[in-house]
Amino acid sequence: MATQAQITTDNDGFLVDPEDWNKAIAEELARRENINLGPEHWEVLDFMRDYFTQHRIAADARFVIKFLDQKYGGGSGRERLYKLFPYGYMQQACKVAGMRRPRAWSTG
Repeated sequence: MATQAQITTDNDGFLVDPEDWNKAIAEELARRENINLGPEHWEVLDFMRDYFTQHRIAADARFVIKFLDQKYGGGSGRERLYKLFPYGYMQQACKVAGMRRPRAWSTG
């Protein structure tokens, strides 16, 4: 498993191998995005990593939004997601969660 000093990313800052991800790497990737991870960030990241473990693909944004809607009340998931990751689901949340750069998908 990679350490902070050994983070291998592509030219856009996404992990080359999602299996290298750990919490220390998430902290470093978040720092690079000017995000200070708090408990709500970790809930999203844990959901995304669990989804990846179960399905071997990154969760589409709509699944994360649905998770947040169910946890915090209907209709607030999208706002909450973009409050936590203001530059977007793919650009920040997926990057910090250790996903590969997706070719294309719905942003929710």
